[in-house]
Amino acid sequence: MLLLLLATVSCWAQNDTLQNKLSFGLDMKIHGETCGGGLPKTPDGAVSTDDRSHFLLGQFRINADYERPGLQVHATLQNKAVWGTKDNAAMKLYEGWAKLTAKCGLFAQVGRVALSYDDERIIGLNDFAMAALSHDVLRVGYEGHGHKAHAILAYNQNVENVYWSTYYVDGAQGYKTMQTLWYHYDVPSFPLGISALFMNVGMQAGHYIEVDGVTKPDPWESPRTEYQQMFGGYLNFHPDWMTFEASYYRQTGQFVTRSYQSGPIRAWMASVKAAVKPFERYGFKVGYDHLSGDDYVPLIYKGKIGMVRHDVQRGFTPLYGSRSTFYGILDFFYQSAYINGFTPGLQDASFGLFGTPVDKLDCGLTYHYLSVGVDLEDLDRTLGHSIELQASYSFTKDVSLALGYTLMFGTQTMQRLKQDEGDKHAHWGWFSLNISPTLFTTKW
Repeated sequence: MLLLLLATVSCWAQNDTLQNKLSFGLDMKIHGETCGGGLPKTPDGAVSTDDRSHFLLGQFRINADYERPGLQVHATLQNKAVWGTKDNAAMKLYEGWAKLTAKCGLFAQVGRVALSYDDERIIGLNDFAMAALSHDVLRVGYEGHGHKAHAILAYNQNVENVYWSTYYVDGAQGYKTMQTLWYHYDVPSFPLGISALFMNVGMQAGHYIEVDGVTKPDPWESPRTEYQQMFGGYLNFHPDWMTFEASYYRQTGQFVTRSYQSGPIRAWMASVKAAVKPFERYGFKVGYDHLSGDDYVPLIYKGKIGMVRHDVQRGFTPLYGSRSTFYGILDFFYQSAYINGFTPGLQDASFGLFGTPVDKLDCGLTYHYLSVGVDLEDLDRTLGHSIELQASYSFTKDVSLALGYTLMFGTQTMQRLKQDEGDKHAHWGWFSLNISPTLFTTKW
């Protein structure tokens, strides 16, 4: 790794006459949602018809960039809060990194980085969900002649290491260590891109104790780190009149529960999608996703209590991807957990229409058929059907508005697995106003 860093620097000799560029900008997003149905039951098994979610959430960022040939420095301060909350004045570092690049194509980047790869299924920004994922990493690699090769290294800690490695719980990222290799190749003179990904993610496990009625990791026991691996590939074929995407990933290694216990993982996922645009302004799309699920799924009836332990986790976890891009834009299945924490997997067959009826206005209508990925004892696999309507309009290059509406028609299977009013229709409405002006740019 050190040799690669030295090579990156030695490939480029600095020139005192190089041009410098400094710019500042704002990124403001106002996101609103209203929804009804599909809500968790109260402890007595009832759902109040008045218990509905309506909120506005603001995301405000200040961006600063400095560039000169061979060096780029970027910083983003972010405030994110629901409108009306008391403690909404805190600004946090969302991104802060420096990047060295060389004429030969090598680069080295270090700091807090918002990572995005391929279709963002495994590593993405997850910005629609306002999660705004970023990672404290060292990233080195090569880009040139159609090839891109990245290596990413991360090591996270709660506080400064004093005696031994501490438990890493509830930090800025959900892992202790992470090592990722990513390779992408664009075929020359042919609209085909192929990617391969390997991730090794370390999560901490160990024993926990009761302290003043609160469950905490045992501070006198050195924790162990359990590793899980994600590996697979992504393909994108994109001639002018169509787009075809396919991906496949496997998940192995060890999972860690909230009680810091661990067990083996044997999971996988596969996806194919195609979009065709036979007309100048209109087209259609189809897709199918299959995510593996746990072998045994407990179906707890009202008033019953059940304890289930899985010796092997077979439910696929999308890790750090932009989940709202898949399985329906509001992702009722992987943004929130199933009852008892198990994952019955998911199958999503979709069909949609999209178009640009007038300039700057994009519209889409999508239908999803949703079912679990495993057989259930006494229930059908079908979770339900959803219909999504989306539209976006660009007023200017830095001001745009997106909005959507989703109807979900659940089944008894949905009701039992999510312990909510899944057998009744649920609905979500949302909008997102984005304003991203560049305030100041200077060169010297």
